[in-house]
Amino acid sequence: MGILSRTSYVIRSKINAILNRAEDPTETLDYSYEQMRDELQDVKQGIADLTTQKKRLQIQKRRLEENVEKHNEQAREAVQQDREDLARKALEKKKSKMNQIEDLEGQIAELQNTQDQLVDKKDELQGRIDEFKTKKETMKARYEAAEASTRVSEAMSGVGDEMADVSRAIENAESRTEEMEARSQAMDELQDTGAFDDALSDEDEIDRELESGRTDREVEAELETLQAEMGTESAADDADAATGDADADVDVGGEDVPDEEVEAELEELQQEEDADASK
Repeated sequence: MGILSRTSYVIRSKINAILNRAEDPTETLDYSYEQMRDELQDVKQGIADLTTQKKRLQIQKRRLEENVEKHNEQAREAVQQDREDLARKALEKKKSKMNQIEDLEGQIAELQNTQDQLVDKKDELQGRIDEFKTKKETMKARYEAAEASTRVSEAMSGVGDEMADVSRAIENAESRTEEMEARSQAMDELQDTGAFDDALSDEDEIDRELESGRTDREVEAELETLQAEMGTESAADDADAATGDADADVDVGGEDVPDEEVEAELEELQQEEDADASK
């Protein structure tokens, strides 16, 4: 096989595969049904044209038959008038018309025969079309049911074109999410190890260790200072509490005088009220 032949074969194969994928069986069935109906219509049109031609010949035949009858009457009347020459001429025309009628009868018979054949073909084709229509509708129903079942099965199993797109989208999203999670964890790890600090600072690992030690010592020193201060404040609070108790004892002994004065004043007021009431 030559290069051109192989190329042509490959091209035809590709085109045929594309057409097979694009072909809708229901549309093909409908198209075939319409083609058969068009053929039936052509047959009916042929029968109509043939019948029209036959009718024309039959009309022509009737006219010739009328002429034959006329020439026959002419011949009779010519004989009665002793005009043999006219009678002969009338009979000759009658004979010619009868020959034409005979030819027309043969043509009419042929047309009738053809018409009968076309009618039989039309009836047979009509029967085939009706049968094909029934099969067509049955096949379309089966195909549509199978197509719907296939779509449902593909959707449930995830092997359909749309589900494949969804699956790819989910896979891409998962891949991107995992990549971002890994990147985030990597950033955290680098942050913990101080890799970013190295890039932004001139200190090395020894400097950072020393700085950490200094910080720890400063924290411990400040803690000791706070503890010492807290101890001093606690001792001062205890001394203040003792002094306060002593003052309280002294104050309790001196409160009797203000109480006696209040009682005396109260008694004086009551006496004044009693005097006013007696008046």
